[in-house]
Amino acid sequence: MATIMVIDDSNSMRALAKQTLVSAGHTVVEAVDGLDALTKAQAGAKVDLFLCDVNMPRLDGLGFVKQVRTVAGCKFLPILMLTTEIDPEKKRVAKEAGATGWLVKPFQPAQLLATIDKVLA
Repeated sequence: MATIMVIDDSNSMRALAKQTLVSAGHTVVEAVDGLDALTKAQAGAKVDLFLCDVNMPRLDGLGFVKQVRTVAGCKFLPILMLTTEIDPEKKRVAKEAGATGWLVKPFQPAQLLATIDKVLA
């Protein structure tokens, strides 16, 4: 299974995503915002996929996507945005920055897992 970094400033959302992912056999690395995630990526955290919120303090999800794409070993890793945002413009900007996909909260565990499986296949 995969190692997935869950990036969200909400403790409860990280816990829910982690429970879903671990129950499917994945390993989870948590980050409390984009800056925390970027720091971990720059330090060499070994992950197969990023699952990232958009609206976070210090460094938001779109900023994270732009910056993590410059980190060695992260240029081509899948990044799924998991957010309450439905704005097509934000979705377009995220895709242009390098996001792989977009899922809307609240998420259905089966849909999240199916999307992750598809992206990692």
